[in-house]
Amino acid sequence: MENGAAQPVIVAIDGPSGTGKSSTSKAVAARLGLSYLDTGAQYRAITWWMVTNGIDIEDPTAIAAVAGKPEIVSGTDPSAPTITVDGTDVAGPIRTQDVTSKVSAVSAVPEVRTRITELQRSLAASAEHGIVVEGRDIGTTVLPDADLKVFLTASPEARAARRSGELKGADVHVTREALIKRDAADSSRKTSPLAKADDAVEVDTTELTLTQVIECVVTLVEEKRATR
Repeated sequence: MENGAAQPVIVAIDGPSGTGKSSTSKAVAARLGLSYLDTGAQYRAITWWMVTNGIDIEDPTAIAAVAGKPEIVSGTDPSAPTITVDGTDVAGPIRTQDVTSKVSAVSAVPEVRTRITELQRSLAASAEHGIVVEGRDIGTTVLPDADLKVFLTASPEARAARRSGELKGADVHVTREALIKRDAADSSRKTSPLAKADDAVEVDTTELTLTQVIECVVTLVEEKRATR
């Protein structure tokens, strides 16, 4: 089959933070001419909106009541992904420690997950050439019929070192504790927990460079395309 006429391929990349998920997903999408969606950014965006509008993050009922209000728009170009809430560019504000510390609580509310999952599915369905979707419950809940599911893992130490490298001046030990706490919260929530799909390919990135992880995933996608 000619490359230009390749069928759209839907790739789900899941795993905890600090495994290289975003960098890998963006690079794979760019290499293969696919769209790209960072689902974590969408949960951060709705969390940012809740915080900005003074919604009590401790109160799931209050969060559920307004989950449908913010308009969240994700740009899916892997070389320049964008995210806006009600027309405001929030790419910077959603990465603050304030939002990061509250995203698990907001994400655990079923009404929030339903709303964001619908958004994710519509973006995946409308991606003309296919899409790489990265998150924590893509292969299990959002896109269970994805053509390829990848689950990235790494040791807590490696993940903390990467995250503190990204978060300038962050203490590795503090970062490690925060990562473990967030993973525990996301893995134990009732609605769509962080989990590896039965048919996902697990890639341990602890000892791999980013380039090696990208090559590995690109190969998996190309193999999947070839066998379809």
